[in-house]
Amino acid sequence: MKKNILKTKLKQIFLKHKLSNKHAEVCSDYLIKAEILEAKGHGLARLKMYCDRIKAKVINPKPKIKIKKISSSISYIDADNSIGFVGADIGIKQAIKNAKKTGIGLVAIKKSGHYGLSSFYAEHAVNDKLMVFCFTNAPAALAPYGAKKSLFGTNPICFGVPTGKVPFIYDASTSMINRGTIRRADKLGLKIPHGVALNKKGKITTNAKEALEGTQLPIAGFKGSGLAWMIDILSGVFTGSSHGGKTKDPFDDFSGPQNMGHLFITINPKIFIGNKFVKEMQKNIKLVKKLPKAKGFSNILYPGERKNKTYKKNLNKDISIPAKILKEMEELNA
Repeated sequence: MKKNILKTKLKQIFLKHKLSNKHAEVCSDYLIKAEILEAKGHGLARLKMYCDRIKAKVINPKPKIKIKKISSSISYIDADNSIGFVGADIGIKQAIKNAKKTGIGLVAIKKSGHYGLSSFYAEHAVNDKLMVFCFTNAPAALAPYGAKKSLFGTNPICFGVPTGKVPFIYDASTSMINRGTIRRADKLGLKIPHGVALNKKGKITTNAKEALEGTQLPIAGFKGSGLAWMIDILSGVFTGSSHGGKTKDPFDDFSGPQNMGHLFITINPKIFIGNKFVKEMQKNIKLVKKLPKAKGFSNILYPGERKNKTYKKNLNKDISIPAKILKEMEELNA
């Protein structure tokens, strides 16, 4: 489907679900961007879930978002149970504004929901020539190291920095693969990779449904578990949001809003070494890229380069939509 047609359809769906024109635009843009980046677990596969939660009155389509100024650098946002895209979009723009004033912006967001890819928000900051950290918690999916029951979310770590060329943006969940990929595989009847999840009996499974009923595996064992815990503290405890396995699963738990938390930290990268920063970044990247290549590698990519190539490759292509998701879209727009 052509992107302009898809955007029109998505906006119609969000408007029918009582979002404002501006918020419908934000949500449509982020879903389409996920598809262009081939991050399909964060794209159209989630559309029905957002709409179902609005119908169930656990997402507020008309939020009254409040921004509390704590200092010129620090803001605290109550997203009023909006779709995560909306609260996070406002939050990152506030963090950018704060950093432009003082050199650093710290923004905490509470009463939010799933916000897609963290890299969406990192890009806003990096395009404004800022360094950025983005953190968000998520529903229980990972068992803490030494436990056999899920508690932490797949809690991603995202860091971005300008390079003068393609931005350096590292965005990775603390699980072996993100939960959206497993959700999409379950919806479309696809297998998941071996070694990324366990079933209820604690055995490795490639069945997506069994993985959702069991637990996902963290990256690097206890190290990944520790990082997931760190993000649970930063985006859950610190922001006054749900944490410790209390974040509601958006697909399965309609008993109330998710109350997810996000934390954005934006920094002017010139505060210590001025205009030398970008030159030093380019030198840093060049040193890594000049290293001898391991077998099977013709190039060493830094985080963000592969996504940038994928985006450019797909930008002018039509978006392929599985029949099941097309049907969902038609029903949502009926």
